Amino acid sequence: MGFLDILLGRSKPAAPDLDRLFGLPSAAVTLQAAAGFVPTGTGAVCFASVEGAAFAEAHQEVRDLLDADTGRTGSPVEIGRDEYGYSWLVSRRAPDDLPALVSDLHAVNSSLEGTGFGPQLLCSVVAFEDAEKRRLGLVYLYKRGTFYPFAPLTGGGERRDNALELQVKAALADDLRIEQDLARWFPIWGAPGL
Repeated sequence: MGFLDILLGRSKPAAPDLDRLFGLPSAAVTLQAAAGFVPTGTGAVCFASVEGAAFAEAHQEVRDLLDADTGRTGSPVEIGRDEYGYSWLVSRRAPDDLPALVSDLHAVNSSLEGTGFGPQLLCSVVAFEDAEKRRLGLVYLYKRGTFYPFAPLTGGGERRDNALELQVKAALADDLRIEQDLARWFPIWGAPGL
């Protein structure tokens, strides 16, 4: 950041730090103790699709990398699109194997970033659920390097449980780098696992 940027009040955006994803397993312990939420075993990476052979090849490499894991339990990696046109690469693991799920998400992000498609990465999400079957996603914003909770209300419609999101924000403040700008807590309606 230069002198002119300081004078004009511009700030340099935080660089993505994919290693922050590895903080999720310890944050999950805190989340379970504070709010009773446990991992469901579902995680996903959202990215803007790009047409072309290079992106299709990178996409297939990521899928092959994750599907090559001989220790994988459950279904293979799935790829889908949401109603907004964004692509989701979904990984499913045993609910008690959050470290492996986080490694999958890290591998997807790293692979796409390494092949030059980092600007297409939007977010990663890990799904959680409590005893009342309420869903919660911990969302990692790739371009900000921060996390935020997303809690859709059950019963249909696009409504959020804002009180739960703020409760989770407070509970995880020491475990994860939480996005402080609430306007950036984008809803991810229809995200896998939520």
